[in-house]
Amino acid sequence: MSEMIYGIHAMQGMLARSPERILDVYLLKNRDDKRLNSVIEELESLGIAIKLVDRKWLDEQSANGVHQGIMAKIKEGRSYHENDLPNLLSQKPEPFILILDGITDPHNLGACIRSADAAGVDLIIVPKDKSAPLNAIAKKVACGAAESVPVIRVTNLARTLRMLKDEYQIWIVGAAGEADHSLYQSNLTGKLAIVMGAEGEGMRRLTKEHCDELVSIPMSGFVSSLNVSVATGICLFESVRQKSHKG
Repeated sequence: MSEMIYGIHAMQGMLARSPERILDVYLLKNRDDKRLNSVIEELESLGIAIKLVDRKWLDEQSANGVHQGIMAKIKEGRSYHENDLPNLLSQKPEPFILILDGITDPHNLGACIRSADAAGVDLIIVPKDKSAPLNAIAKKVACGAAESVPVIRVTNLARTLRMLKDEYQIWIVGAAGEADHSLYQSNLTGKLAIVMGAEGEGMRRLTKEHCDELVSIPMSGFVSSLNVSVATGICLFESVRQKSHKG
């Protein structure tokens, strides 16, 4: 099985982490870009053939995505499932987990993955239903982070939350506008899972009920909510700040 990726950052991420997965590379004819040239040089040094194509072909293959003149067919990456959780968790004495409930936009999923990678998150959990696919769009926005942070799809998110609490003593913190205290008043250190819900709707009721604690992000302006990827970055890096201060 194979899949397609496109964009300079996605290509750089693949070259840095798994160049052996690259099967074919397609490059826009007559494209001259310094960032693209460095990618081309690295591909050529690895002996990977490059096929020149026109813009129409790239536009069609990327469904008019922002391909930046480069696309690649790659071997399908490893898919993680809920039965992989015990092994992944056993490798982390203090797991740092991001849980995304109802994030259906691939752009938002990719941006959340990018923030998770930057914050040192060990793994991301999403429900199988009502969740964006980890497709070429998400991988482009993730800027290569999709190759470094395991994304695990689970059949029953509520059951997974119970398992994280009961078997691994992980504290589950959900972000919710109606919470009675802010994330700055919460202890976000130790074994931790941060749950983010969909923009507008927030977390589903059952997901919210399985959280140990609900926190909010203080809002001072006219708008009442943030883009979910922005909110995710704020929550993750508050945990990073607290852990750094504690250390």
